[in-house]
Amino acid sequence: MDKHIEVMISEKEINTRICELAEQINKDYAGKELHLIVILKGSVFFACELAKRITVPVTLDFMAVSSYGDGMVSAGKITVKKELDEDIRGKDVLIVEDIIDSGNTLFHLKNLLLARNPESLKIITLLDKPERRTADIQSDYCGFNIPDKFVVGYGLDHAQKYRNLPYIGVVQD
Repeated sequence: MDKHIEVMISEKEINTRICELAEQINKDYAGKELHLIVILKGSVFFACELAKRITVPVTLDFMAVSSYGDGMVSAGKITVKKELDEDIRGKDVLIVEDIIDSGNTLFHLKNLLLARNPESLKIITLLDKPERRTADIQSDYCGFNIPDKFVVGYGLDHAQKYRNLPYIGVVQD
């Protein structure tokens, strides 16, 4: 049975905010080339819309990572399921994330990538749940801070469903 999804952030609000974020990125990276690392799978929708609005030269790469352990609590390690295709040494890198929850996986991913000696490394997230944070990690660019609710849409899923919704919604039982 399909779940009822209540709209939390509309498609129009998301598009407006992505334009604002891209405008700030364009200013911050003026005269540089930006390398986006898109975290699969959820970040793809956000990354595509963001990249279309960035006016500085952009290259893309993809990673898939997961927390090491039982899925409920990070054991302090990550498993890389899909590695980068390109070396990031000396590049201005922006990690594109769909949502930051506890921040554990992203914390370890950031440290893994910093060890590869990029020129700079920043994080952008579409959604942030700061009240759930257990790791010492913050985004440099954030679309929306949201309450601690289970959300889907715009790349976020529930059992691989609802990623294609053009808005962010709350799953209702």
